[in-house]
Amino acid sequence: MLTSYIHKIFWFLGLVLLQVLILNNVHIGGYATPFLYVYFILKFESGVSRNELMLWGFFLGLVIDIFSNTPGMNTAAAVLLAFVRPLFLRLFAPRDGLENTAPSFKSMGNSPFLKYLIACVFVHHMVLLTIEFFSFTSVSALLLRMIFSTILTVTCIMAFEGIKK
Repeated sequence: MLTSYIHKIFWFLGLVLLQVLILNNVHIGGYATPFLYVYFILKFESGVSRNELMLWGFFLGLVIDIFSNTPGMNTAAAVLLAFVRPLFLRLFAPRDGLENTAPSFKSMGNSPFLKYLIACVFVHHMVLLTIEFFSFTSVSALLLRMIFSTILTVTCIMAFEGIKK
């Protein structure tokens, strides 16, 4: 149990450093920015309680907000993602269930995991970018940014999954 938390803390720190030092400075075409830190929330075991997941999401978003100078935006999006993640996991997981395993291509299959990944990342980006824009005057730019950032983030997460495999 202790080694599990130590492993999570190292992943937490690694993804925060990667996001803050490198990925926050990547803006492809002015529309796409990868938010790879959501991978931390998405890879929790299926048996983790929603409260624990939301607490991890809160601290993850808070640390990202502190270093990115974005007051509460990442925190709100990460907590919402942690809240809806069990719903998406039940929706896209195979019928026999995951039985306390981490979601991945291997445990869920290619298509269900990809659907789970896209749905979760899109919800996170929808909340984060809507709070960032804080206006519906240019809905088309907001939608383009949501879609391109989701595609870029999902591509990065799939690359991570491929490397881990």
